[in-house]
Amino acid sequence: MIENKRISILGCGWLGLPLAQKLIETGFEIKGSTTSEQKLEVLKSNKIAPFLIALSEDKIIGNISEFLNDSEILIIDIPPGLRKITETTVGKTFVNKIKTLLPFIESSAVEKVIFISSTSVYGDFDSIPTVTEKNELHSDTESGKQLAEVENLFRNNKKFKTNIIRFGGLIGEDRNAIKMLAGKTNVANPEAPINLIHQVDCIGIIGETLKQNCWNETFNAVAPFHPTRKEYYTQKAVALNLPKPEFSENEPSVGKIVSNEKLETILDYKFKNLGLD
Repeated sequence: MIENKRISILGCGWLGLPLAQKLIETGFEIKGSTTSEQKLEVLKSNKIAPFLIALSEDKIIGNISEFLNDSEILIIDIPPGLRKITETTVGKTFVNKIKTLLPFIESSAVEKVIFISSTSVYGDFDSIPTVTEKNELHSDTESGKQLAEVENLFRNNKKFKTNIIRFGGLIGEDRNAIKMLAGKTNVANPEAPINLIHQVDCIGIIGETLKQNCWNETFNAVAPFHPTRKEYYTQKAVALNLPKPEFSENEPSVGKIVSNEKLETILDYKFKNLGLD
């Protein structure tokens, strides 16, 4: 049972903001951060104590100490932001940001951390296996590699307990990859299985870990629904009256099926959006 009802959420974006709203409904006091001055009023209007905080590789802009003060739990939901990085500019950008943050967490009242990671830490495979939390991590993206390194920073820190939640592809009412794929040609990996999770289940899973006071775990968090990319995105295009994407059959598909068995077993979590609508 969590006695301290104050939580700090670093990153009140697409997931962090509705998560904060839900936690407030269940009796928590929430401090939330944003990197946008314009969004401070949005947080305040939702009864979230607003903080303007930005991480860099060597400093933190904003009152991070006050943001963490008196919170027993810290939820970190900030994207690595490494998609535009190239081989000539690659560096430990996200890792260094977290290394800058860690001393502030260690010296604060925070006892428990939830770090939002991604199933991209596994990479893709020609054989399309089923992967679990026991698999070694062999990401083929810079983002996935740095997420894996950051996971270890938190996992090996004995100053606080940590849950690592590896979300699959994020979808919601206003977010689905079909909007980017609609009408495109030569789309790769038609036979690769999808590993998606709806926003409502992201929030539900985080809430369940808090409710059950379950810590020092790593969870894969994807819906138990794995049709092929071609099947799923073609159906979504039809449902949303969008042009169907055309998939390339010239190259073998690569991918993986991400197992959520551990999540369903330990938390007994029941997914709310099985069809990924």
